[in-house]
Amino acid sequence: MEFSHRSVLLEETIQYLNIKPDGTYVDGTLGGGGHAFEVCRRLSEKGRYIGIDQDSAAIQAASERLAPFGDRVTIVRSNYEEMDRVLKEQGVRGADGILLDLGVSSYQLDTLERGFSYKEDTVLDMRMDQRQSMTAADIVNGYGEEELYRIIRDYGEDRFARNIAKHIAAARQKEPIRTTGQLAQIVKEAIPARVRMTGGHPAKRTFQAIRIELNRELDVLEESLDKMIDLLNPGGRLCIITFHSLEDRIVKNGFRKNENPCTCPPEFPVCVCGKKSKGSVVTKKPVLPSQEELSENKRAKSAKLRVFERA
Repeated sequence: MEFSHRSVLLEETIQYLNIKPDGTYVDGTLGGGGHAFEVCRRLSEKGRYIGIDQDSAAIQAASERLAPFGDRVTIVRSNYEEMDRVLKEQGVRGADGILLDLGVSSYQLDTLERGFSYKEDTVLDMRMDQRQSMTAADIVNGYGEEELYRIIRDYGEDRFARNIAKHIAAARQKEPIRTTGQLAQIVKEAIPARVRMTGGHPAKRTFQAIRIELNRELDVLEESLDKMIDLLNPGGRLCIITFHSLEDRIVKNGFRKNENPCTCPPEFPVCVCGKKSKGSVVTKKPVLPSQEELSENKRAKSAKLRVFERA
């Protein structure tokens, strides 16, 4: 299957990146290169684009798509948590713009053997990086019931987390849970019928939780945010597109902390902690997809863009 991912909030992201033709730009989640192509179109021969992704299919697709830009583009297979190391190896001291699109690609969702989808019955995988040995099946069959409850509650924000974890633990006593279809059915049976009649697919939140845990998505984002801001040149911008409240909360709070890091009590007349602002939040409220975009791409529904500018 051809790698595809319709770039969400594309025009808005390009606008907020405030692209300098001779600048250096970094994409921590390169995907199929949709955002990258539009940035590279605006770069001069002196401009530079560094794309990072951990998915081999994304690397191949983006390499082909960005080939017309030649030496301006460097693509590295890695996790964006290694961005500081990647830039150092590329001889780059700072970036004029950094982009993260945290959405799962259409390719990953729609390619059955990747095991991300709860709508089809296939191998329970969910690895963003297929070099990783642990899969979703290892979590479902190997985590204790309390651990499963914790991740479904915290990462899936599912009010039936306790019952879902209980049903998973009971089911795997009979036989290992190896497919997405098995897991989806177990989750469905753990949720009251009256609830299943409303809202989306009953397994959606559980699948999200397991995917986040397996790929350390929230940990990587939280641990990388400050480092990415530090990598920006003065006036450089960090644009992050999130797709659920857990990611958005991390970005919102992280940006706010970097804008106003002072830890002094409110009653202090002057700051004595010595912590200085690294810049400012450009988007006081998140940028949302237009009605036109939503009508063309249902997967853009929960997308939010937040932007930080380095002082």
